[in-house]
Formats: sequence, structure tokens, C-alpha cells
Amino acid sequence: MFGRKTFGGSVEYLIVGLGNPDRKYENTRHNCGWLAIDYIAEKLGIKVNKIKYKSFVGEAAIGGKKALLMKPTTYMNNSGQAVVEAMNFYKIPPENVIVIFDDVSLDVGKMRIRQKGSDGGQKGMRSIIYLSGSDAFPRIKIGIGAKPNPDWDLADWVLSRFSDDERKTLDKMFENAYEAVGLIIDGKTDRAMNRFN
Repeated sequence: MFGRKTFGGSVEYLIVGLGNPDRKYENTRHNCGWLAIDYIAEKLGIKVNKIKYKSFVGEAAIGGKKALLMKPTTYMNNSGQAVVEAMNFYKIPPENVIVIFDDVSLDVGKMRIRQKGSDGGQKGMRSIIYLSGSDAFPRIKIGIGAKPNPDWDLADWVLSRFSDDERKTLDKMFENAYEAVGLIIDGKTDRAMNRFN
């Protein structure tokens, strides 16, 4: 289903992981989307290191379709700038843009797939929906856990790093996300939701 070989023709799918570009954000909870893209790229044997559409990008073949893996460098709150630029260039509909991002309402080790819907308070997703004028994006939400203490500032929490144990759990989630991307591209989003939600 997956392969390094890219096919002729244009990109048909965007696989977007949301995060922030600065080194201080590396391996933080909020960069879960970037970490997932790194994992998927490694599985596909590709590099996501070209700079295009305000993002780090890399092309891959997934399920016989040409896909562009993207890590927007616009900072989380402006993710839509990068995503919509690539959508417009390749004329890709929202249904073919799979967005992977962190979710504080899910425990670490939980994942939720949705076919479309609101941003759920996630500002990167809000930017994508606002600038594209659509909420019909399939999305994979990866749990980063709720604040351990209600007094914690949410920004401090999402910019904190995962423990070693949490990272091991996350790798399993990234494997699930990798498999879910394949199912969604194969037109089996319902099966992905039944399996991983």
C-alpha cells in the first residue's frame, strides 16, 4: 500500500501535521502533528525537508496515490496559510487533506479520527477551516493529555515535553495514524474510525 516510488502526475492528497518550527518547540505536546509526520515519513523512507508552501514537504506514494507530507512552518495559529496555498496549487479538495494534530481532551495513547467538523478549539485547525472556507477535512487527533493541574496555564502545558513512557505510547499512536492515513486514502475512513477511535 505504501511505497517510496512516486508516480507521475500531480499530488492528489495532502498529509499535514500541525506544529511550530522553532527548536524550543521540538518534542513538545503541541508538536504532535510534526512528530507524526516524521514517523510516517520514516516508514515511507522519504525525507520531509524541501521548503515549499510555507512548509517542510516531501512526496510519497500511498495506496497508489501521490501524496505530499507537510509540516507547516507558519506557527500553529496560521497553519491555514500553508495548507490553503498547497490546496490551491494542486487544486485539492478538503476531503483529500488529512490533518494530524494534538488534542488535550484525549489521554496520551488515545486517538480520534473525524471525517469533518469544527476546530474543537485547536487554533491550527481553526486557521485551516477559516482560510479554506470548509470544515470537510478528515483529521486525526492524537491525545496529549489534559493539564495535570487546573491552575496550569494551557500554553505552558501544551509546550511541555513528553515523558519517556509517554513517548513509547506515542509511537504506537503514530503507527496507528500511519495505518489510518492509508485507510483514509483508500476510501475507508469509516473502517479507520471503527478501528482506532
